[in-house]
Amino acid sequence: MANGIIIMDKPAGWTSMDVCAKLRGILKTKKVGHAGTLDPMATGVLPVFVGQATRAVSFAENGRKEYVASLRLGLVTNTQDTSGEVLEEHEVNVTEEEIARVLPRFTGDLQQIPPMFSAIKVGGKKLYELARKGQEVERKSRPVTIYELELLGRDEAGDYRLRILCSKGTYVRTLCHDIGAALGCGGCMSALRRTMAAGFTLADSVTLETVQAEGESLLRPVDSLFADSPAYQIRHEKVDKLCRNGNSFTVHEPLADGTYRVYGMDGTFLCLSRLESGTMTALKNFFGA
Repeated sequence: MANGIIIMDKPAGWTSMDVCAKLRGILKTKKVGHAGTLDPMATGVLPVFVGQATRAVSFAENGRKEYVASLRLGLVTNTQDTSGEVLEEHEVNVTEEEIARVLPRFTGDLQQIPPMFSAIKVGGKKLYELARKGQEVERKSRPVTIYELELLGRDEAGDYRLRILCSKGTYVRTLCHDIGAALGCGGCMSALRRTMAAGFTLADSVTLETVQAEGESLLRPVDSLFADSPAYQIRHEKVDKLCRNGNSFTVHEPLADGTYRVYGMDGTFLCLSRLESGTMTALKNFFGA
């Protein structure tokens, strides 16, 4: 059975679940999940977890993400991107300098109101289901963090390109909408490419065509997700057995408290663990992954 992580470069027009469904067929396995949904119009880095590696999805979802988005000024839509129905059109008389000056207002800890066209549930119903019926409901703002926000110039269509490094849960199209509102002319997102997620970049990603040709050989080991955490190698059989049974164990080496990748005596990645006051406790076991 296939186990591991594959970093997809999601094509435009596909949902994240479409990509997973395609990989289920290519890799001939049912257990496939992704970390961090991308809208159909978006492209770029989509970490996909196969087999036992699906246990790691929750760790991948929570990290920082980086995007390059195109902001189209003068246009307001019901989806906050160019795929939606046009609600307003305005003349645009702003300069790049004026856009750059407003960006610091959207950097740092923010409260963001999710768009109606989103999968968030209110009263047990997904917002986009209500939006498609022409309904609009009150949404609570949610805390997000924009770590970096940079104006990169203009794209081939004349829209403004923004590089965004942000927290989980950030809606980039809402950010574009809000920047347009702050500039007084309205705005929406015309393109989106995710350039980093879960520590993986476009350089790590592969296309569906490549997976079709090369298959399982492209799967990365699950411990590659935790490359930023130091490794700890078990050297005693008793400790190895304790760990494989899901038990905590004592570490006698003078190591700093923190998160570690724990490997068995045979070099197998066993778990992601937390070391505290000399005791190593598993956060998540990955036996067989």
